[in-house]
Amino acid sequence: MVQLRKLFSLAESMDADEAKQFLATQPEGSYTLLDVRQPWEYEEEHLAGAKLIPLGQLAEAVTELDKNKPIITYCAIGGRSRVAAQLLQGYGFQEVYNLKGGIKAWQGYKASGPEELHLDMVRGDETPAEIAALAIGMEESLKQFYQSLLATATDPEVRRLFSKMVEVSDLHKKKFQDFYRQAEPGQEMTALEMRIRTDIMEGGYKMSEFLEKNRPYMATLLGALDIAMMLETQALDLYRRFAEKAAVAATQEFLLQVAQEEKVHLLMLGNLLEEKGKAGAL
Repeated sequence: MVQLRKLFSLAESMDADEAKQFLATQPEGSYTLLDVRQPWEYEEEHLAGAKLIPLGQLAEAVTELDKNKPIITYCAIGGRSRVAAQLLQGYGFQEVYNLKGGIKAWQGYKASGPEELHLDMVRGDETPAEIAALAIGMEESLKQFYQSLLATATDPEVRRLFSKMVEVSDLHKKKFQDFYRQAEPGQEMTALEMRIRTDIMEGGYKMSEFLEKNRPYMATLLGALDIAMMLETQALDLYRRFAEKAAVAATQEFLLQVAQEEKVHLLMLGNLLEEKGKAGAL
């Protein structure tokens, strides 16, 4: 039985800026971001890659969490997550932080959709080669998305942004191809091409539908940055959730590497948004 003294010991807190700094500097897979709200709240918005365990279910689901990893708990405004952090401390978790002010205090891009969103794209037992093929296809689709926008963009700043995103997508795709070659030594690349599907972009969106819906918003630099950051946030969220589902260690490791790349993307876009905002370009 958990001792009451431990159960109600005071958990450490992080404000939103401290939490952002922590998440930005920690490797993917080295920590747990725990959302203790209800599923409908998570579906509306959540921090990218957060694991959902509502507070009322936490005691029964505590074995799903790794005691060796730091945990940041959050809820709407910080009350439920403070209780969750204290509860985890009572169960022997050594490094637990409560996000002060909850998701309401988080100034930045958030993911949306239910926890199972797009998880039907993976079985969970994929080999590294299979998951690399999936990532290559989504990256190629994202590249085509930006190329399509580049073809019609007239604003020089917007064109530079889209050109940069095409370039980054190419670099990512090459990394994934190299990983595939390592996972399938001696395999002809034609075998890879047969596995690739390019109708789904990173984040799980269908390219044609997303392009039709969002093209009008991307004529300005602010709109283009906003959509790009939203795409990268959803992609980070998706790859983290894929990694959570992956049963093959090498596949999970690859997915966490991809998530790390997405986090770097997001930081780059955020810095650009900050730079342009300060310069009055937006």
